[in-house]
Amino acid sequence: IMGCSPNASHSSVFLLLGFSRARISPGLLFFLFLVIYLVTIIGNMTLVLLISRDSRLHSPMYYLLRGLSIIDMGLSTVTLPQLLAHLVSNYPAISAARCLAQFFFFYSFGVTDTLVISVMALDRYVAICNPLHYHSVMSRQLCACLLALSWVVSIVHTMLHVGLLLPLYWDGDAEGNVKLPHFFCDHRPLLRASCSDIHSNELAIFLEGGFLMLGPCALIVLSYARIGATILRLPSAAGRYRAVSTCGSHLTMVGFLYGTIIWVYFQPPSQNSQEQDMVAAVMYTAITPLANPFVYSLRNKDVKSALHRLLGLGRADS
Repeated sequence: IMGCSPNASHSSVFLLLGFSRARISPGLLFFLFLVIYLVTIIGNMTLVLLISRDSRLHSPMYYLLRGLSIIDMGLSTVTLPQLLAHLVSNYPAISAARCLAQFFFFYSFGVTDTLVISVMALDRYVAICNPLHYHSVMSRQLCACLLALSWVVSIVHTMLHVGLLLPLYWDGDAEGNVKLPHFFCDHRPLLRASCSDIHSNELAIFLEGGFLMLGPCALIVLSYARIGATILRLPSAAGRYRAVSTCGSHLTMVGFLYGTIIWVYFQPPSQNSQEQDMVAAVMYTAITPLANPFVYSLRNKDVKSALHRLLGLGRADS
């Protein structure tokens, strides 16, 4: 293979060395990421439980939010338990098969996450711009179809990129190990480490991946443009405040998630951006799933009331 040594292989062992040069001790990093993972699982599981058990939360918005919480738990579970194991190991290795499996599940959950967030923008648009027909338009059946479609699109997208990774070769050291300056099998580090021609992979990221990102972004922008126009026409300040408050949490997570993804995957590839990529990757693999249940619930009276009822605090109708 042109550009590869005779020892290059499809089935290398990857050493995930993302935190090997961190200024923070591995013990402290282990504790930090363990707390993040446990709080993420507990927070999202609590939200799923509340929405499933409380009949007052059986509306389209919460049905989508429950789906998002399940996706966030999967997204964290694909990366953080392995990171925790590697932080206490002297040999943070992962086989090529496991690496591709992690890549597949990470991108399946991650792309579905971005698509569901765009569906939630559509939900907010219907709720604010067409409130009288909200429940008939955003029916449970439509929400289920949109969630299923998000999963199908995500899996097809991920399989395309897995297929483009399979033919690549990686040059290892004398023991056949390939060093990745990252904490999981992410797209950019894998491409940077390959000795094969990756032009097809880069083209797919910018064309197919860009189109997949552009569609949800356009839906979000158009939805909020119409929402903004509708809010400005509301006669009372209280009505405008309520409408804005229902969208604030969603807009926060849209900016956070899409901003970090665009930063990592749609900037020109550069060897000098590895540390920035790592920081951004931590944001969308650990911090975003951690923040979602709190951002969507702390300012939400319905969710807080449901939690009080579950815990037996206060009046049942509070």
